[in-house]
Amino acid sequence: MQTRTVLQAKKCHVRTKSSLAAALLSIGALLSRTAFGATSRDACTLPDDLQREVTKGYPDAHVVSLADLRGNDKVLFVKDHGNLCPGLATVDFYGDGNRTFAIDLVSNGAKGRKASLVVAREVGQMWSLVRIDAANLGATPVVWNDKPGEYADVYGRKKVQAKRPVIVWCAYDAWAILYAWTGSNVSKIWLAD
Repeated sequence: MQTRTVLQAKKCHVRTKSSLAAALLSIGALLSRTAFGATSRDACTLPDDLQREVTKGYPDAHVVSLADLRGNDKVLFVKDHGNLCPGLATVDFYGDGNRTFAIDLVSNGAKGRKASLVVAREVGQMWSLVRIDAANLGATPVVWNDKPGEYADVYGRKKVQAKRPVIVWCAYDAWAILYAWTGSNVSKIWLAD
């Protein structure tokens, strides 16, 4: 079995440079999507009942959209993830088949700009919201899911054997963290720092 890092699994572009041609193609794709109305804002809309719960729990926060990303971060996200929302990922994190989302929320508070990574899971007719991490913002993080497998941390000290899909939370050119459900708790490793 091969151990993977975020740079193999999905690109977080931590301290990497894109080629000029790839960047120009990505900018062209971003502009054409915007021109035809297919923005990530549509992809960032939560189901109504979930939106109500998120608003109750995080009243000053919103789901990260392309508008929250700066310059090259937008280009990199669109290149790697196309029309997906940078602040929302559908993921069978718990492996139970219930509708589950990883939600990247940002807020501007009295203590500065903050991000929260929340896992929302529909159980019956209700949503369970669990904040699994938070960060003060330098760069705005994005979120995506990835497949089960073995992942190694950036320091070479810790590995995670994920039996279910995982969540990756990444601030381009800064850090990337992987979260895996072990069956009883969330395991966290740094993929880039």
